[in-house]
Amino acid sequence: MTTPGGEPKKKWAYGSSREEVHEKYIRLQSEARKGPVATKVPTLAVRAAYWLREVVIEPNYAPLAVVTYETHLRLYILPYLGAKRLDKLTVRDVREWVNKLRKACQCCAQGKDTRRPVEHWNEKRRRHCCAVGQCCHQTLEESTVQKAVKILRSLFSDAISEDLVGKNPAAAVRLPTLRKRRTKAWSVDEARRFLENARDEADPLYAVYVLILVLGLRKGEVLGLDWKYVDLDAGELYVGEQLQRIRDQLRRRPVKTEDSEAPLPLPGICLAALWLRKRQQERDRQEAGDAWQGTGLVFTSPVGKPLDPTKFNGRFDARIVRAGVRRITVHGTRGTCATLLAALDVHPRVAMRVLRHSNIKMTMEVYTDATDEATGAALRKLGSALDG
Repeated sequence: MTTPGGEPKKKWAYGSSREEVHEKYIRLQSEARKGPVATKVPTLAVRAAYWLREVVIEPNYAPLAVVTYETHLRLYILPYLGAKRLDKLTVRDVREWVNKLRKACQCCAQGKDTRRPVEHWNEKRRRHCCAVGQCCHQTLEESTVQKAVKILRSLFSDAISEDLVGKNPAAAVRLPTLRKRRTKAWSVDEARRFLENARDEADPLYAVYVLILVLGLRKGEVLGLDWKYVDLDAGELYVGEQLQRIRDQLRRRPVKTEDSEAPLPLPGICLAALWLRKRQQERDRQEAGDAWQGTGLVFTSPVGKPLDPTKFNGRFDARIVRAGVRRITVHGTRGTCATLLAALDVHPRVAMRVLRHSNIKMTMEVYTDATDEATGAALRKLGSALDG
Protein backbone atom coordinates (compact mmCIF):
# COMPACT_ATOMS: atom_id res chain seq x y z
CA MET A 1 0.00 0.00 0.00
CA THR A 2 1.05 3.64 -0.48
CA THR A 3 1.18 5.71 2.70
CA PRO A 4 0.01 9.37 2.84
CA GLY A 5 3.70 10.30 2.66
CA GLY A 6 4.04 8.48 -0.72
CA GLU A 7 6.06 5.57 0.67
CA PRO A 8 5.13 1.98 -0.32
CA LYS A 9 4.61 -0.22 2.74
CA LYS A 10 3.13 -3.58 3.64
CA LYS A 11 0.01 -3.71 5.77
CA TRP A 12 -0.79 -6.95 7.58
CA ALA A 13 -4.18 -8.41 8.40
CA TYR A 14 -4.77 -10.85 11.25
CA GLY A 15 -7.76 -12.94 12.25
CA SER A 16 -8.93 -16.10 14.00
CA SER A 17 -9.95 -17.81 10.72
CA ARG A 18 -9.09 -17.78 7.02
CA GLU A 19 -12.47 -16.21 6.19
CA GLU A 20 -11.94 -13.33 8.61
CA VAL A 21 -8.47 -12.59 7.24
CA HIS A 22 -9.77 -12.79 3.65
CA GLU A 23 -12.49 -10.22 4.40
CA LYS A 24 -9.87 -7.86 5.83
CA TYR A 25 -7.66 -8.48 2.79
CA ILE A 26 -10.48 -7.55 0.40
CA ARG A 27 -11.26 -4.43 2.46
CA LEU A 28 -7.59 -3.35 2.38
CA GLN A 29 -7.45 -3.86 -1.40
CA SER A 30 -10.50 -1.62 -1.78
CA GLU A 31 -8.91 1.08 0.37
CA ALA A 32 -5.65 0.86 -1.57
CA ARG A 33 -7.45 1.47 -4.87
CA LYS A 34 -9.07 4.66 -3.51
CA GLY A 35 -5.77 6.29 -2.55
CA PRO A 36 -3.11 6.46 0.15
CA VAL A 37 -3.66 4.38 3.28
CA ALA A 38 -2.11 4.95 6.68
CA THR A 39 -0.28 1.82 7.85
CA LYS A 40 -0.06 3.13 11.41
CA VAL A 41 -3.12 4.85 12.85
CA PRO A 42 -2.77 6.80 16.14
CA THR A 43 -5.18 6.80 19.04
CA LEU A 44 -7.64 9.67 19.42
CA ALA A 45 -5.55 11.10 22.29
CA VAL A 46 -2.36 11.14 20.20
CA ARG A 47 -4.12 12.64 17.21
CA ALA A 48 -5.84 15.27 19.38
CA ALA A 49 -2.47 16.37 20.78
CA TYR A 50 -1.10 16.80 17.24
CA TRP A 51 -4.30 18.55 16.09
CA LEU A 52 -4.16 21.11 18.90
CA ARG A 53 -0.44 21.65 18.40
CA GLU A 54 -0.35 22.01 14.61
CA VAL A 55 -3.88 22.78 13.35
CA VAL A 56 -5.98 24.50 16.02
CA ILE A 57 -3.60 27.39 16.57
CA GLU A 58 -3.57 31.13 16.06
CA PRO A 59 -4.04 32.75 13.59
CA ASN A 60 -5.92 29.85 11.95
CA TYR A 61 -8.42 29.94 14.83
CA ALA A 62 -9.45 32.76 17.14
CA PRO A 63 -7.80 32.58 20.61
CA LEU A 64 -11.13 31.95 22.34
CA ALA A 65 -11.89 29.10 19.91
CA VAL A 66 -8.49 27.52 20.64
CA VAL A 67 -9.26 27.54 24.38
CA THR A 68 -12.73 26.10 23.76
CA TYR A 69 -11.40 23.22 21.62
CA GLU A 70 -8.69 22.35 24.15
CA THR A 71 -11.12 22.46 27.10
CA HIS A 72 -13.78 20.29 25.46
CA LEU A 73 -11.22 17.71 24.36
CA ARG A 74 -9.60 17.54 27.79
CA LEU A 75 -12.81 17.38 29.84
CA TYR A 76 -15.46 15.73 27.69
CA ILE A 77 -13.90 13.76 24.82
CA LEU A 78 -10.53 12.23 25.71
CA PRO A 79 -11.50 10.76 29.12
CA TYR A 80 -14.08 8.61 27.29
CA LEU A 81 -12.60 8.00 23.81
CA GLY A 82 -8.92 8.95 24.04
CA ALA A 83 -7.59 5.37 24.14
CA LYS A 84 -9.45 4.33 20.96
CA ARG A 85 -7.60 4.11 17.66
CA LEU A 86 -9.05 6.46 15.04
CA ASP A 87 -9.82 3.67 12.59
CA LYS A 88 -11.42 1.56 15.33
CA LEU A 89 -13.83 4.24 16.56
CA THR A 90 -17.34 3.42 15.33
CA VAL A 91 -20.63 5.28 15.10
CA ARG A 92 -21.88 3.10 17.95
CA ASP A 93 -18.93 4.17 20.12
CA VAL A 94 -19.69 7.84 19.47
CA ARG A 95 -23.41 7.38 20.14
CA GLU A 96 -22.75 5.61 23.44
CA TRP A 97 -20.28 8.34 24.41
CA VAL A 98 -22.87 11.05 23.74
CA ASN A 99 -25.44 9.25 25.91
CA LYS A 100 -22.92 8.83 28.74
CA LEU A 101 -21.87 12.46 28.49
CA ARG A 102 -25.45 13.64 28.88
CA LYS A 103 -25.96 11.59 32.05
CA ALA A 104 -22.53 11.96 33.70
CA CYS A 105 -22.16 14.18 36.76
CA GLN A 106 -19.27 16.49 35.88
CA CYS A 107 -18.49 17.09 39.54
CA CYS A 108 -17.78 13.36 39.89
CA ALA A 109 -16.05 13.03 36.50
CA GLN A 110 -13.69 15.96 37.07
CA GLY A 111 -13.25 15.43 40.80
CA LYS A 112 -14.39 18.95 41.63
CA ASP A 113 -15.62 18.16 45.13
CA THR A 114 -12.63 15.89 45.82
CA ARG A 115 -10.25 18.81 45.27
CA ARG A 116 -11.97 20.85 47.98
CA PRO A 117 -10.52 20.73 51.54
CA VAL A 118 -12.27 18.63 54.15
CA GLU A 119 -12.48 21.59 56.54
CA HIS A 120 -13.31 25.17 55.59
CA TRP A 121 -15.29 27.95 57.28
CA ASN A 122 -17.37 28.39 54.10
CA GLU A 123 -19.51 25.28 53.66
CA LYS A 124 -19.61 25.74 49.88
CA ARG A 125 -15.81 25.58 49.70
CA ARG A 126 -15.38 22.36 51.67
CA ARG A 127 -16.33 18.87 50.52
CA HIS A 128 -20.09 18.71 50.61
CA CYS A 129 -21.51 16.67 47.71
CA CYS A 130 -19.95 14.03 45.44
CA ALA A 131 -16.88 13.38 47.63
CA VAL A 132 -19.08 12.60 50.65
CA GLY A 133 -21.56 10.34 48.86
CA GLN A 134 -24.18 12.99 48.02
CA CYS A 135 -23.97 13.34 44.23
CA CYS A 136 -25.01 16.78 43.02
CA HIS A 137 -25.89 15.49 39.50
CA GLN A 138 -24.10 18.37 37.78
CA THR A 139 -24.85 17.34 34.18
CA LEU A 140 -23.94 19.24 31.03
CA GLU A 141 -26.20 21.52 29.03
CA GLU A 142 -27.23 20.01 25.71
CA SER A 143 -25.45 22.84 23.91
CA THR A 144 -22.14 21.79 25.52
CA VAL A 145 -22.68 18.15 24.52
CA GLN A 146 -23.36 19.17 20.92
CA LYS A 147 -20.31 21.44 20.90
CA ALA A 148 -18.17 18.46 21.95
CA VAL A 149 -19.62 16.36 19.10
CA LYS A 150 -18.89 19.12 16.58
CA ILE A 151 -15.29 19.33 17.78
CA LEU A 152 -14.92 15.55 17.38
CA ARG A 153 -16.35 15.82 13.87
CA SER A 154 -13.85 18.54 13.03
CA LEU A 155 -10.96 16.45 14.37
CA PHE A 156 -11.99 13.49 12.20
CA SER A 157 -12.48 15.70 9.14
CA ASP A 158 -8.89 16.82 9.47
CA ALA A 159 -7.72 13.20 9.89
CA ILE A 160 -9.61 12.26 6.71
CA SER A 161 -7.90 15.11 4.82
CA GLU A 162 -4.55 13.56 5.78
CA ASP A 163 -5.69 10.06 4.72
CA LEU A 164 -5.43 8.63 8.23
CA VAL A 165 -9.02 7.33 8.18
CA GLY A 166 -11.67 6.93 5.53
CA LYS A 167 -14.83 7.94 7.41
CA ASN A 168 -16.07 10.26 10.11
CA PRO A 169 -18.03 8.26 12.73
CA ALA A 170 -19.16 11.43 14.53
CA ALA A 171 -20.86 12.75 11.38
CA ALA A 172 -23.48 9.98 11.39
CA VAL A 173 -24.69 10.65 14.95
CA ARG A 174 -28.05 12.40 14.99
CA LEU A 175 -28.43 15.32 17.39
CA PRO A 176 -31.63 17.08 18.46
CA THR A 177 -32.27 20.62 17.29
CA LEU A 178 -31.49 23.13 19.99
CA ARG A 179 -34.21 25.60 20.85
CA LYS A 180 -32.73 28.93 21.79
CA ARG A 181 -34.27 30.55 24.81
CA ARG A 182 -35.18 34.09 23.88
CA THR A 183 -35.70 36.71 26.55
CA LYS A 184 -38.24 39.40 25.85
CA ALA A 185 -36.44 42.65 25.08
CA TRP A 186 -36.87 45.82 27.12
CA SER A 187 -39.50 48.31 26.12
CA VAL A 188 -38.57 51.94 25.43
CA ASP A 189 -39.76 52.85 28.95
CA GLU A 190 -37.65 50.12 30.61
CA ALA A 191 -34.53 51.11 28.67
CA ARG A 192 -35.09 54.79 29.55
CA ARG A 193 -35.57 54.03 33.25
CA PHE A 194 -32.38 51.95 33.28
CA LEU A 195 -30.29 54.72 31.68
CA GLU A 196 -31.81 57.48 33.81
CA ASN A 197 -31.02 55.54 36.99
CA ALA A 198 -27.39 55.03 35.92
CA ARG A 199 -27.03 58.71 34.99
CA ASP A 200 -28.69 60.05 38.16
CA GLU A 201 -26.44 57.92 40.37
CA ALA A 202 -23.33 58.92 38.37
CA ASP A 203 -22.50 55.33 37.45
CA PRO A 204 -18.99 55.27 35.88
CA LEU A 205 -20.37 52.80 33.32
CA TYR A 206 -23.25 55.04 32.22
CA ALA A 207 -21.67 55.63 28.79
CA VAL A 208 -21.19 51.85 28.38
CA TYR A 209 -24.90 51.28 28.96
CA VAL A 210 -25.79 54.01 26.46
CA LEU A 211 -23.62 52.50 23.71
CA ILE A 212 -24.83 48.91 24.16
CA LEU A 213 -28.50 49.99 24.16
CA VAL A 214 -28.45 52.70 21.49
CA LEU A 215 -25.80 51.29 19.13
CA GLY A 216 -26.14 47.61 20.01
CA LEU A 217 -22.41 47.18 20.71
CA ARG A 218 -21.30 43.82 22.06
CA LYS A 219 -19.71 43.66 25.52
CA GLY A 220 -16.23 42.96 24.16
CA GLU A 221 -16.58 45.70 21.53
CA VAL A 222 -17.57 48.45 23.96
CA LEU A 223 -14.95 47.50 26.58
CA GLY A 224 -12.30 47.29 23.83
CA LEU A 225 -13.24 50.68 22.35
CA ASP A 226 -10.17 52.88 21.86
CA TRP A 227 -10.30 56.69 21.75
CA LYS A 228 -8.56 56.55 18.35
CA TYR A 229 -11.77 55.01 16.98
CA VAL A 230 -13.97 57.80 18.38
CA ASP A 231 -14.36 61.15 16.60
CA LEU A 232 -16.45 63.34 18.87
CA ASP A 233 -16.17 66.38 16.59
CA ALA A 234 -17.48 64.47 13.56
CA GLY A 235 -19.94 62.51 15.70
CA GLU A 236 -18.70 59.10 14.52
CA LEU A 237 -17.49 55.90 16.13
CA TYR A 238 -15.58 52.96 14.64
CA VAL A 239 -15.88 49.47 16.11
CA GLY A 240 -12.32 48.31 15.50
CA GLU A 241 -11.31 46.06 18.41
CA GLN A 242 -12.77 43.86 21.10
CA LEU A 243 -11.54 42.96 24.58
CA GLN A 244 -11.62 39.31 25.69
CA ARG A 245 -10.37 37.32 28.67
CA ILE A 246 -8.39 34.33 27.37
CA ARG A 247 -6.52 32.02 29.74
CA ASP A 248 -6.41 34.54 32.58
CA GLN A 249 -5.23 37.31 30.26
CA LEU A 250 -7.08 40.31 28.83
CA ARG A 251 -6.41 40.52 25.10
CA ARG A 252 -7.44 43.07 22.50
CA ARG A 253 -8.33 41.60 19.11
CA PRO A 254 -9.73 42.92 15.82
CA VAL A 255 -13.49 42.66 15.41
CA LYS A 256 -15.07 39.77 13.50
CA THR A 257 -15.52 41.27 10.02
CA GLU A 258 -14.51 44.27 7.95
CA ASP A 259 -18.17 45.35 7.90
CA SER A 260 -17.95 45.80 11.68
CA GLU A 261 -15.34 48.53 11.17
CA ALA A 262 -17.64 50.85 9.21
CA PRO A 263 -18.28 54.12 11.09
CA LEU A 264 -21.47 54.55 13.08
CA PRO A 265 -23.00 58.02 13.47
CA LEU A 266 -23.40 59.02 17.11
CA PRO A 267 -26.84 60.25 18.26
CA GLY A 268 -26.95 63.10 20.78
CA ILE A 269 -27.30 60.85 23.83
CA CYS A 270 -24.18 58.89 22.81
CA LEU A 271 -22.15 62.05 22.17
CA ALA A 272 -23.16 63.54 25.52
CA ALA A 273 -22.31 60.29 27.34
CA LEU A 274 -18.88 60.04 25.65
CA TRP A 275 -18.00 63.68 26.43
CA LEU A 276 -18.99 62.95 30.03
CA ARG A 277 -16.77 59.85 30.02
CA LYS A 278 -13.85 61.81 28.56
CA ARG A 279 -13.98 64.41 31.36
CA GLN A 280 -14.36 61.65 33.98
CA GLN A 281 -11.31 59.80 32.64
CA GLU A 282 -9.26 63.01 32.66
CA ARG A 283 -10.06 63.48 36.36
CA ASP A 284 -9.05 59.85 37.02
CA ARG A 285 -5.73 60.41 35.22
CA GLN A 286 -4.91 63.48 37.27
CA GLU A 287 -5.78 61.76 40.56
CA ALA A 288 -3.81 58.60 39.68
CA GLY A 289 -0.64 60.54 38.75
CA ASP A 290 2.31 58.21 38.10
CA ALA A 291 0.14 55.15 38.75
CA TRP A 292 -1.91 55.82 35.59
CA GLN A 293 -1.66 53.13 32.89
CA GLY A 294 -2.18 54.59 29.44
CA THR A 295 -4.04 51.94 27.44
CA GLY A 296 -5.92 54.34 25.17
CA LEU A 297 -9.21 52.63 26.02
CA VAL A 298 -12.38 54.65 26.55
CA PHE A 299 -13.56 52.63 29.52
CA THR A 300 -10.96 51.93 32.19
CA SER A 301 -10.52 51.58 35.94
CA PRO A 302 -9.57 54.65 38.05
CA VAL A 303 -5.89 53.89 37.28
CA GLY A 304 -6.34 53.26 33.56
CA LYS A 305 -6.52 49.46 33.53
CA PRO A 306 -8.89 47.69 31.09
CA LEU A 307 -12.23 46.59 32.56
CA ASP A 308 -12.58 42.81 32.86
CA PRO A 309 -15.44 41.57 30.61
CA THR A 310 -16.08 38.63 32.96
CA LYS A 311 -16.82 41.01 35.85
CA PHE A 312 -18.97 43.38 33.81
CA ASN A 313 -22.02 41.10 33.97
CA GLY A 314 -22.20 41.44 37.75
CA ARG A 315 -22.14 45.23 37.58
CA PHE A 316 -24.81 45.22 34.88
CA ASP A 317 -27.06 42.95 36.98
CA ALA A 318 -26.56 45.17 40.05
CA ARG A 319 -27.60 48.24 38.04
CA ILE A 320 -30.73 46.43 36.86
CA VAL A 321 -31.71 45.80 40.48
CA ARG A 322 -31.12 49.44 41.42
CA ALA A 323 -33.13 50.64 38.43
CA GLY A 324 -35.99 48.26 39.24
CA VAL A 325 -36.40 46.94 35.70
CA ARG A 326 -36.86 43.43 34.37
CA ARG A 327 -33.65 41.39 34.19
CA ILE A 328 -32.07 40.68 30.81
CA THR A 329 -28.53 39.62 29.92
CA VAL A 330 -25.85 41.99 28.65
CA HIS A 331 -26.11 40.36 25.23
CA GLY A 332 -29.87 40.85 25.44
CA THR A 333 -29.32 44.59 25.02
CA ARG A 334 -28.54 43.93 21.34
CA GLY A 335 -31.95 42.33 21.03
CA THR A 336 -33.45 45.36 22.76
CA CYS A 337 -31.70 47.67 20.31
CA ALA A 338 -32.97 45.69 17.30
CA THR A 339 -36.53 45.39 18.66
CA LEU A 340 -36.76 49.10 19.45
CA LEU A 341 -35.53 49.92 15.95
CA ALA A 342 -38.26 47.67 14.55
CA ALA A 343 -40.89 49.33 16.78
CA LEU A 344 -39.80 52.71 15.37
CA ASP A 345 -40.34 51.36 11.81
CA VAL A 346 -36.62 51.53 10.99
CA HIS A 347 -35.95 49.61 7.77
CA PRO A 348 -34.39 46.16 8.39
CA ARG A 349 -31.40 47.03 6.18
CA VAL A 350 -30.67 50.03 8.38
CA ALA A 351 -30.99 47.87 11.53
CA MET A 352 -28.60 45.38 9.93
CA ARG A 353 -26.11 48.23 9.39
CA VAL A 354 -26.44 49.43 13.00
CA LEU A 355 -25.97 45.93 14.45
CA ARG A 356 -23.18 45.11 11.95
CA HIS A 357 -24.57 41.77 10.86
CA SER A 358 -23.26 39.96 7.79
CA ASN A 359 -26.77 39.07 6.56
CA ILE A 360 -30.32 40.29 7.04
CA LYS A 361 -31.52 36.88 8.28
CA MET A 362 -29.43 37.28 11.44
CA THR A 363 -31.00 40.66 12.13
CA MET A 364 -34.59 39.57 11.59
CA GLU A 365 -34.63 36.05 13.03
CA VAL A 366 -32.11 36.09 15.85
CA TYR A 367 -32.37 39.53 17.39
CA THR A 368 -35.69 41.13 16.50
CA ASP A 369 -38.90 40.25 18.32
CA ALA A 370 -42.24 41.78 17.48
CA THR A 371 -43.42 43.99 20.33
CA ASP A 372 -46.71 43.28 22.10
CA GLU A 373 -48.14 46.55 20.80
CA ALA A 374 -47.21 45.74 17.21
CA THR A 375 -48.63 42.21 17.53
CA GLY A 376 -51.90 43.52 18.97
CA ALA A 377 -52.25 46.15 16.27
CA ALA A 378 -51.64 43.57 13.52
CA LEU A 379 -54.26 41.18 14.94
CA ARG A 380 -56.81 43.99 15.32
CA LYS A 381 -56.17 44.98 11.72
CA LEU A 382 -56.61 41.37 10.55
CA GLY A 383 -59.77 40.97 12.63
CA SER A 384 -61.29 44.12 11.16
CA ALA A 385 -60.53 42.92 7.63
CA LEU A 386 -62.24 39.54 8.25
CA ASP A 387 -65.21 40.92 10.22
CA GLY A 388 -68.06 41.20 7.72
